[in-house]
Amino acid sequence: MSRIGKKAIQIPENVEVKFQDGVLAVKGPKGELRKTVHNLVDIKIEDSSAQVLPKEDSKFAHALWGTFASHLKNMIKGVTEGYSKELIVEGVGYRVELKGKQLELKVGFSHPVLVDVPDDIVVEVDNNTIKVSGIDKERVGQFAANIRKIKKPEPYKGKGIRYAGEYIERKEGKRATA
Repeated sequence: MSRIGKKAIQIPENVEVKFQDGVLAVKGPKGELRKTVHNLVDIKIEDSSAQVLPKEDSKFAHALWGTFASHLKNMIKGVTEGYSKELIVEGVGYRVELKGKQLELKVGFSHPVLVDVPDDIVVEVDNNTIKVSGIDKERVGQFAANIRKIKKPEPYKGKGIRYAGEYIERKEGKRATA
């Protein structure tokens, strides 16, 4: 039994949720999100709440039950508040610039790295801080992870791209013996 799936999901007044032909659509003040729902899961929408239910009593259906309940909650939060991730570029000579719809990263390679910014994601650059925001939690998180993957923080000096609030465990370097 899914503890997450059992609970009814409250729908705010300014959000419209529709479920037709296996497609879940959530529309709110910040935009609209759509997600294809697996055929083992059903969504009942009544007044100001939605209930996610499994169609059969199998282990896989129960796993999808909680998963799609979380997806629905994330979609509702996304169209009302939105999601954001903050990345910090740290290192001597490391710079980041936003040029149109491209992010230019100078992070210790012989060439600048260019990253195309998707249309549904907003990127803001302030000094060496990158703020990625949007309404889709999965897209925001994946885009931030792709940026971080370009130059992961190293454990000796901490140079690289890291999430704000991420702790990098530092290692002690080699000692010179006399």
